[in-house]
Amino acid sequence: MNGEEEFFDAITGFDSDNSSGEFSEANQRVTGVIHVDTSKSNGIGKVGERPPQENGIQNHRTSLPAPMFTRSDFSVWSILKKCIGLELSKITMPIAFNEPLSFLQRITEYMEHVYLVHKASCQPQPLERMQSVAAFAVSAVASQWERTGKPFNPLLGETYELTREDLGFRFISEQVSHHPPISAFYSEGLHQDFLFHGSIYPKLKFWGKSVEAEPRGTITLELLKHNEAYTWTNPTCCVHNVIIGKLWIEQYGTVEIVNHRTGDKCVLHFKPCGLFGKELHKVEGYIQDKNKKKLFMIYGKWTECLWGLDPAAYESFKKQERRTDTLRKTKLDDCPEKADGDVVDAVPEAQETVQVIPGSKLLWRVNTRPPNSAQMYNFTSFTVSLNELETGMEKILAPTDCRLRPDIRGMENGNMGGFTEAVTRTLGPPTGCTWGATSRGISQAAQTSTERPDQPPDPETREARLRQVAALSFSHSRNQLF
Repeated sequence: MNGEEEFFDAITGFDSDNSSGEFSEANQRVTGVIHVDTSKSNGIGKVGERPPQENGIQNHRTSLPAPMFTRSDFSVWSILKKCIGLELSKITMPIAFNEPLSFLQRITEYMEHVYLVHKASCQPQPLERMQSVAAFAVSAVASQWERTGKPFNPLLGETYELTREDLGFRFISEQVSHHPPISAFYSEGLHQDFLFHGSIYPKLKFWGKSVEAEPRGTITLELLKHNEAYTWTNPTCCVHNVIIGKLWIEQYGTVEIVNHRTGDKCVLHFKPCGLFGKELHKVEGYIQDKNKKKLFMIYGKWTECLWGLDPAAYESFKKQERRTDTLRKTKLDDCPEKADGDVVDAVPEAQETVQVIPGSKLLWRVNTRPPNSAQMYNFTSFTVSLNELETGMEKILAPTDCRLRPDIRGMENGNMGGFTEAVTRTLGPPTGCTWGATSRGISQAAQTSTERPDQPPDPETREARLRQVAALSFSHSRNQLF
């Protein structure tokens, strides 16, 4: 195997797999399915401080054990100057540019706004269900705003599982392929209202002043009550000014959500920043039926909120907006152009918040981040809890669970050194070995894969294996964790 095919994790140097009515508020409860109130989780206090536990529901931590490291002492250019155009999962990066999460835990952030899925399951009409599913797809990328740290590369066979009774879901993920690096996940509602699964093969490339992440892979959401399956892919994420200047993130590309039972489709355009930053973070799209008739228009920002309304009212508003833009453009033509010598993609100035068109319906609003989020890698309240390791959890977690990685745990606790030997010894499963669960707990399974690690596994085999692991894992009593 040549050097081009090697994958390395941050600074450790060992083989790895991957780089990296209307509904008014995001924390309202979903009537008829599960009572969810995330407003309490948005509170933040001193390190380790938690509110009293109520009704037997586990309360999760609200802050990390130690603040994040400064990255000012490290030069990204010294590492990336020879890597323009290359796939970044093949490059060893200093751990200072990481965040204390595995990529498998990063995937779990899809579930932060899972109340939208519960809401979709309750809706009687296909159009209303598509609205909630579209909002869920957009909300899945909201946590990436200002998250400039790279998640740790999962090892082959690494797993992560999470049960949140307060949010009504179970989730499990596994690193199922080494070359190419593929992460698979599977989730189900505790009230048997949905299944959510897929696989992701992220491609990261460096283009001189920016890093582009293309999350290849199909996401599938099944609403069991309605016998519906929705599929889509995520937009491309780009991090600007990785060499000099302030880092900033944008999402762009077209996302198509298809209801395979009715033929309805939602097309969402994540707009690139554009000149003067006017389009920064904007999302615009529509829902159409199988005959391509537009039924509903959607607009907003993936960092803030999403709204929708009738197509006729939307087109009338946009027509008036275009007239205004024409007048503004005439004035801008008289302004001097930007100098050719400018080398920094300046952070676009924040535009006014989303202008709500009269008659619009709120589909989703982002949860407020903790006040000290900037000192916690810009994590959301949900993200802060993902690597939490309660007393006694080691006995029932799979030995391959992300929470048991000493390098991630060390970084979270403020320790940056001595990871290589410990990680290899603790987490390095032999190539071709998978991990499963037994009726007495999760343990290593004497199961050998016939797949070659340098070839992508058969999709059906990978899906079947992950479903098997998920079924075995989820058969445990949920109360065992606490």
